[in-house]
Amino acid sequence: MTTHTTPADGGRRRGGLVLAVCCLSLLITALDTTAVNVALPAVGRDLHAPVSGLQWTVDGYTLAVAAFMMLAGSTADRVGRRRVFQTGLALFTAGSLACSLAPTQGWLIVFRIAQGLGASMLNPVALSIITHAFPDPRERARAIGLWGTTVGLSLAAGPVVGGLLVASAGWRSIFWINIPIGLAALVLAAVFVPESRAAAPRRPDPVGQVLVVTILISLIFAIIEGSRQGYGSTPIVALFILSAAATAALPGYERRREQPLVDPVFFRSVPFTGSFAAAVTAFLVLSGFLFLNTLYLQDVRGCTALHAGLLTVPMAAATAIASPLSGRLTATRGPRPPLVAAGLLIAAAALTLTTLTATTPWTVLLTAYVLLGIGFGLVNAPITSTAVAGMPRAQAGVSAAITTTGRQIGNNLGVAVLGAIVTARTRVPGHAGIATAGHPGWWILAAGGLVIASIGLATTTNRATATAARVAAHFPTDPVPALSGAPVPRGGAPA
Repeated sequence: MTTHTTPADGGRRRGGLVLAVCCLSLLITALDTTAVNVALPAVGRDLHAPVSGLQWTVDGYTLAVAAFMMLAGSTADRVGRRRVFQTGLALFTAGSLACSLAPTQGWLIVFRIAQGLGASMLNPVALSIITHAFPDPRERARAIGLWGTTVGLSLAAGPVVGGLLVASAGWRSIFWINIPIGLAALVLAAVFVPESRAAAPRRPDPVGQVLVVTILISLIFAIIEGSRQGYGSTPIVALFILSAAATAALPGYERRREQPLVDPVFFRSVPFTGSFAAAVTAFLVLSGFLFLNTLYLQDVRGCTALHAGLLTVPMAAATAIASPLSGRLTATRGPRPPLVAAGLLIAAAALTLTTLTATTPWTVLLTAYVLLGIGFGLVNAPITSTAVAGMPRAQAGVSAAITTTGRQIGNNLGVAVLGAIVTARTRVPGHAGIATAGHPGWWILAAGGLVIASIGLATTTNRATATAARVAAHFPTDPVPALSGAPVPRGGAPA
């Protein structure tokens, strides 16, 4: 019996291959983000790094991603998405090799920044490639949902994979694994990913890019180094002022540009602004949790990297179960139920750890891990759906990059803020140690959970969805549709 393949079947098969390549790039970048956390104590011992050095090992990477992601998105819209995507894969893979060979802490941070520059060209560009590879709205919605699920699964699995690698082959092996996967993705992208560009891409915005870099670098540097130099010292105060001044200048400058790097109009949509704020908060919680939890398990409880990673398996499993459920719930009921539930579960998990000691029962820890895993699994799909819905397809690279940048800003803030708290409090003479020093951090994470729940309520009202319709009306191109079944405000603009 002869089987005939229709053009539609061929298109779906090619779209599936494109989705697989894009998810592969997401896998290595997201795994790398969280796997490195498990290796931090080993890195500190081997390279004689202080806590601030460990913070920069994480934040050097995520800071580069956050600072240059929007530039990568707009550049991809202009010069070609596949070209920028392949460049990012090559740079990320080369940076991984360099990290595995780093002789000192300083060089490791430099190579992590190179990795981050490569990663900044992958995630938002890949999401834009997916958006254009699936012209059918329902198929596109399923692809975006799978993409959002991959985010949660890969980030949650990172500590487990990192623990196994560090225990079996040392901390440098967490970078080795990126090399064959990166090379495979590079080849597959050349074969299967079609080139695409925006019909009317934005022109370069060097001043806007400089302002974004200034905001992030000065803020993160001040938070991390302020714990050592003192937050009242002249250089640290000057950095905070510089970050605030650049933050104030950015929207005013961008409003005067015909084609801004960060379009302030996007933020007139309450759902879009809420998705950005939720992304920052959710990833602040995740990165802060992983940073504190790694130090606690290995430095306080004496766990090996392998055991520390295995202890987070319940969190990864909970995320794996909750992520697809969140996608379906978002598709049928809209973003409010998963966002509110996620925020409350995250708050409950963090509150469980606010009295953490060196002898806290393992059942308490595992309960917190499961609650956090479910909460984090629920949060990604509604964030992704709300961020993309209503945005212009012609600017898909930039619009996706804004919320993805929010995730990276959250990663930076989580490590910087909670690491600074631990550094400052453990320097107090006679202090009980890391377990007690982290208590204010857990309260901050609990507050973050409540913020996410509040965003879920505030961004899904009729008044909020009406603002999304008004923003969509500013753009002549068709908006990317919301996930099937999600609430659509009057006028047809998705929420």
